[in-house]
Amino acid sequence: MISTMIWNALPGPVVVRVLLLLLVLAAVVFVLFEYVFPWASEYFAIQETTVEDP
Repeated sequence: MISTMIWNALPGPVVVRVLLLLLVLAAVVFVLFEYVFPWASEYFAIQETTVEDP
């Protein structure tokens, strides 16, 4: 499921490790949606799709 090196680097018992992983995952998702995806949408024309009639 997870790399053993990352799992062993986390402090505390299993419950604390799982909570830390969920917190980090939530932070990564937040940063992606708030900063990375809006920045990328300015440089890539993802929203501007066109379909031409044959």
